[in-house]
Amino acid sequence: MKVISIETGNFKLDGGAMFGVVPKSMWQSLIPADDNNMCSWALRCLLIEEGERKILIDTGMGNKQDARFFSHYYLHGNDTLHASLAAHGYAAEEITDVILTHLHFDHCGGAIVRKDDRLVTAFPNAVYWSNPLHWDWAVHPNEREKASFLRENILPIQESGQLQMIDIPEPDMNPKERLAEVFFTENISLRIVHGHTRAMMLPQIRCNGKTLVYMADLLPSTHHIGLPYIMGYDLFPYTTLQEKKVFLKEALDNNYWLFFEHDKETMCCNLQPTEKGIRKQQQGTINDWLQSKD
Repeated sequence: MKVISIETGNFKLDGGAMFGVVPKSMWQSLIPADDNNMCSWALRCLLIEEGERKILIDTGMGNKQDARFFSHYYLHGNDTLHASLAAHGYAAEEITDVILTHLHFDHCGGAIVRKDDRLVTAFPNAVYWSNPLHWDWAVHPNEREKASFLRENILPIQESGQLQMIDIPEPDMNPKERLAEVFFTENISLRIVHGHTRAMMLPQIRCNGKTLVYMADLLPSTHHIGLPYIMGYDLFPYTTLQEKKVFLKEALDNNYWLFFEHDKETMCCNLQPTEKGIRKQQQGTINDWLQSKD
């Protein structure tokens, strides 16, 4: 198995929205905001080569939107999805599977590209994976989340015939012991959470006895490990709180490493107990995870 971080650029979001009820006087020392209160975040994806399969997790936001869209989100940096794949020796046609953790634009925008004035899949030979509960949630969005579920990112996947669904259990909005888990391959499972949006999937990768969990928007950065640090974007903040409690204890007990989609400074870390609760311990790269002690 190969596990490779794929950088697709950076974007900006309002710092207050990213940290919810935590006041700026506390979070601004963690990640500085510009004059418009915007903070810069990564758009980091993951590529897993397992046997004949080349599995891409999330796709960044892409670049097909108009200037007005990008005036709100400030896509910046030199990295792009396809350039990063090419730098690691992969072509779009080689990708066999695309797992979309959820269908917010910054996670699935790169799944669809504009070609000859048409919207087509960026990975023509891949199966695109979602789940029925989240797909229905995204194509019939509520008013609060509608701006994050863009039809041009979602419906062309279904129209292409490349979409397949993963069966998941009924949602648990108040987990007490363990997050639901669905196996995708022998070494990749999906943990299901419902606080940020309904039925978001967190890929959990096992390699050589070690576990790496792709945190998507349950923990967008290391700065969100503290329990009160919950995004204002989350639909069900109390559910997020419960999910974080349950997951962080499991991750600490089992020495999981966490992979962060939106943390510009930290790709991965493991955890340690402190007087203030569970916090990051060693931070590093995928190679640091692979070389870490069990």
